[in-house]
Amino acid sequence: MVELIISEKPSAAEKIAACFGKPTLKRLNGVKYWEVDNGRILIGSAVGHLFGLKKTERFYPVFNLEWQPSYSGKGASFQRPYFQTLKSLGKKADTVTVATDYDLEGEVIGLNIVRELLGLKDANRMKFSTLTSTELQEAYKNKAKTLNWGQANAGVVRHTLDWYYGINLSQIISKSLSVVLNRYQPLSIGRVQGPSLAILAEREIEIKKFKPEPFWQIFANLWLNSQKFQAVHEKDKFWKKLDADKIFAKVKDKSGRISEINKRKQKVVVPVPFDLTSLQIEAYRIFKYSPAMTLKIAQTLYTKALISYPRTSSQKLPKALNLKKIISKLGTNPTYQETAKEVLATRLIPKEGRKSDPAHPAIHPTGERAGTLEDPVRKVYDLIVRRFFSIFGQDGERETTTIKLDIEKESFKFAGTITTKVAWQKWYGQYARRKENELPQLAVSQVLKQNTELAAKETQPPARYNVASLIKLLEKQNLGTKATRSQIIETLVKRNYIQSNPMEVTD
Repeated sequence: MVELIISEKPSAAEKIAACFGKPTLKRLNGVKYWEVDNGRILIGSAVGHLFGLKKTERFYPVFNLEWQPSYSGKGASFQRPYFQTLKSLGKKADTVTVATDYDLEGEVIGLNIVRELLGLKDANRMKFSTLTSTELQEAYKNKAKTLNWGQANAGVVRHTLDWYYGINLSQIISKSLSVVLNRYQPLSIGRVQGPSLAILAEREIEIKKFKPEPFWQIFANLWLNSQKFQAVHEKDKFWKKLDADKIFAKVKDKSGRISEINKRKQKVVVPVPFDLTSLQIEAYRIFKYSPAMTLKIAQTLYTKALISYPRTSSQKLPKALNLKKIISKLGTNPTYQETAKEVLATRLIPKEGRKSDPAHPAIHPTGERAGTLEDPVRKVYDLIVRRFFSIFGQDGERETTTIKLDIEKESFKFAGTITTKVAWQKWYGQYARRKENELPQLAVSQVLKQNTELAAKETQPPARYNVASLIKLLEKQNLGTKATRSQIIETLVKRNYIQSNPMEVTD
């Protein structure tokens, strides 16, 4: 009996082969594959989708489609050797096991290889969330006897709907615009691309229609221990300049007396584990990496077996992961040794979020040795590791002190906020830093000198979306998938529908 195991990418095939012990590297059509157990197990690889939907009728609208090899498409000729190699290996095999990524896209990739390339109706299925040898061995041992048909059918439906929307609507809008312009002007639209662009266009319309309104604010500028603080009149915005002028003249450069001091403590809650969207948002906040760049880096870390599968919407870490073992392995890295030791001294109960994903847990490090990583990859890996540590911590605490200042019976307020308890933030390191604005020791009835400022301002239009805020909104409105949202934004940029960041819709 010969078994063929099919992975989604060559790097994953190599990891799967290695988990069996001492695989033998072979080549066919210039493509690598591996043999194990004296040739009784063959491990081959696709390079993403080897099949794509093509129309079988000439005129639009088109609703008759079929799966055809992708290598005939523009820029896809590199796929042909992989196609041919898997076909040849399939002829030798008595059984087939699909070991592509365990999500909708991976299921469709596996389904098409099994059905369209090998001519089979079904296959075994491996399920794994990391490419570590231990998990791959378990996935092989416990492989299902059938594909995940729920995922497979859902993936096929999504591809089909994307094609119906994208190709047919693109043809319609291209023809309509070409008639108006009296020349052919190709345009593209899609099931998710269209609504995403509409969100941005609607915001652009809001901005262009916005009419600013003038208002005035009165500030009392204070210098306390050589640090500037700014107290604002309790009314905040004055919509009539005459009202602002009267109070400004009344309080101008007059000393004020502290009438109240209020302190309020607030928790700094432990963060939850990363899912893909929150990782993309956090990497943008800290490093200004685009969501697409973050996903690419996370995929690299996954194929190196350093993190779990990144295309997940889960914020949960099941006990079966053996979190203690992961932390202990991370502790063998001198960079994380001290933090790992502190985390291991806790009860090891992770903070979890609401979101779950039946296919994969939250993004987490595997504990495997990282070795030397390129700077952007190292930064994202460090962010993931430190976030993982921090979810085992306790809530921190911040304290805000609000001062009420009386100037000629007019009330002004200013405040300062400091961290009073560092807890999980210590393990999250530089990524948890917040601005500290500490007030000096002050007392009720204390007199403070000030110089007064009357500032003329106007209301601002709603802000344009940046890549991170748009990704967050798309997820909230259930547009696209965790894996495709960043790609949609990249597509809108490439097609010159939007530009810059924050994103502005082009004319």
